[in-house]
Amino acid sequence: MLPTRFSIASAQCGKPHHSFSTIVSSDRDQFERLLSDVRRFLSQQQEVYGDLLFPGTQPAHSRSDAGDGGNVTKKGDGTSEEELFPDIPASRAPGSVRTEFPKEDWVGTEDLEALNHMICTCLKCSLGQTRTKFVFGVGNPQADLVLVGEAPGADEDAQGEPFVGRAGQLLNKILEAIRFRREDVYICNILKCRPPNNRDPLPEEVNLCEPYLWKQLELIKPKLILCLGRIAAQSLLKTTESLSSLRGKVHDYRGIKLMVTYHPAALLRNPNWKRPAWEDVQKVRKLYDELTTNR
Repeated sequence: MLPTRFSIASAQCGKPHHSFSTIVSSDRDQFERLLSDVRRFLSQQQEVYGDLLFPGTQPAHSRSDAGDGGNVTKKGDGTSEEELFPDIPASRAPGSVRTEFPKEDWVGTEDLEALNHMICTCLKCSLGQTRTKFVFGVGNPQADLVLVGEAPGADEDAQGEPFVGRAGQLLNKILEAIRFRREDVYICNILKCRPPNNRDPLPEEVNLCEPYLWKQLELIKPKLILCLGRIAAQSLLKTTESLSSLRGKVHDYRGIKLMVTYHPAALLRNPNWKRPAWEDVQKVRKLYDELTTNR
């Protein structure tokens, strides 16, 4: 065999040698490092451009701790975007996009505390079995600006509060830069429970949990929503458009104006995106001022 002949030949020449397996192992390590770099680059590109660069695919998506600055890597579950947003009426098969409140007692609650009390034991999907804490939301119950992420991460799951990790700290600084305090706004996620290993929310999970967000917004009555990250934006707007195409525009979500920017965790991974994110939040502040003037 080749490894044997290689070793014999080297020994006969009286020269030190490395075994064939050692060389192969070294090459494999280099290849794996290169492959890891390529995957990281592709993930970063899809964070911004979505299907513009990756039509019909949902590559691995990397997010730290619900995007909140931990070290957990999240991968997509392979669900196609056609499955995520089926173009069928809500009255049809289970799993279709919900448009109306379910007929449940919590729908009649009159304040956020009562709503939280009624839904915090939710077991509608499997995430209720794996969560540590139900992450309802935090902030001003009469806020004119609501920030919405996709789902809790490990820190949030442990503490029961959204955006408490490194990305949460960055979010606080971003808010301060546009003259908001954390307690001035309301912060929540689409999902109230952490997906295992911080994977992307599944379509059925969004479908079951999103009505809780509707009720929160109904009680808060905000003037403006800021959606944090591509996945949250696509889930709320029921679109497969890329983050780059959603940013800089004013959208409508159930009668409330909505804008989109990068998730703070993405900014931690990609500092070059901080400048466009700063442009986004300045536009958010400008629109906010326009909507709240002469109230």
